[in-house]
Amino acid sequence: MAAFHGSDLEKIEQIYGIKKEEITGFGANVNPLGLSPFMKDYLAAHLDVLCAYPDRNYTALRRAIADYTGADAENIMVGNGSTELISAAIQAIHPHAAVVLGPAYSEYERELTLAGSVLHYYDLCAEKDFVLDVEDLERFIMEHADGAKAAGGKLRLPGLLVLCNPNNPTSSAVPASQMRLLLSFCRENNIFVMTDETYAEFAPSVSEITSIPLAGEYDNLLVLRGVSKFWSAPGLRLGYAVTSNGELRGRIDAAKNPWTVSSLADAAGQIMFTDKEYIERTRSLIGKERERCIQTLAAIPELKVYPAYANFVLARSLNPEITARTLFEAAIRRKMMIRDCSDFHSLNDSYFRFCFMLPEDNTRLLTCIRELFA
Repeated sequence: MAAFHGSDLEKIEQIYGIKKEEITGFGANVNPLGLSPFMKDYLAAHLDVLCAYPDRNYTALRRAIADYTGADAENIMVGNGSTELISAAIQAIHPHAAVVLGPAYSEYERELTLAGSVLHYYDLCAEKDFVLDVEDLERFIMEHADGAKAAGGKLRLPGLLVLCNPNNPTSSAVPASQMRLLLSFCRENNIFVMTDETYAEFAPSVSEITSIPLAGEYDNLLVLRGVSKFWSAPGLRLGYAVTSNGELRGRIDAAKNPWTVSSLADAAGQIMFTDKEYIERTRSLIGKERERCIQTLAAIPELKVYPAYANFVLARSLNPEITARTLFEAAIRRKMMIRDCSDFHSLNDSYFRFCFMLPEDNTRLLTCIRELFA
């Protein structure tokens, strides 16, 4: 049986006979606080925005994102979730070949395949806790020149590097200092870098890992974010991208359909990033639960727990009789859904991932896991 995605609650309901409303979703990586009360009240009071088209240029929305991120509003694009922007960016860059840091979110591979790109996976090493070795990655990229000559007589290297930071599913992260080195190397070799920061706002220190401040300096960089995970609003379908490359922005805007961000998402985005109370509550909750869950798992001798920067943790069973499927089955019978990571590139059936929920829910899951390894 294939591993279930965090959004496959309908399938779970059919197969296991458990109502999806009763399942605690440890596989979706969504903020357990749900929509903020501030957002709910605001949207309820502004439903009339649905009667009008949004501003075609989303000027106020981009300004709000600029205030939140520190990016230049001119360098910001918005889309129907980060997924639309991933697709639009890959189609606009249209690399003949690309390197993807693995294991990785499957959407990158899908979009690169649709673009006709040759895909090379650079697999992060489990023995090194999935920490990126920038120099080794640079060697890997140089080794994957396709033999053809590019302009100037140089070897034609992959045209795009894709990474998620913090990475899904490993929860490892690349510090901004290392990203700077990587971006310099890629710029020298005409390689565009697309970094997905879906989980950056959950990191212990956002400023230490975000590449948004680098976007003004490096025109070969595109940084992606969305509101699905941190802001607990996957149904809002709002994402944004930051790049100082005006030519790329123009190609993406020319290819995108107009008004892909709804009036409601436009209105929500103009105020949601100002909700400092929600931001602080989320970061406090995730920070405390991340530390508690990792300490609890690390005390189990037959588990290997990897360092976590996002709102989820990757772990590996060292007991061959207890696989990720075993853990999934035990948890789902108790109405908790974790992520069996056996279908991620370079991982096997010993790896599993779960996100941090409310304290009482995390305690239930930790108890389930401890009992299996007792």
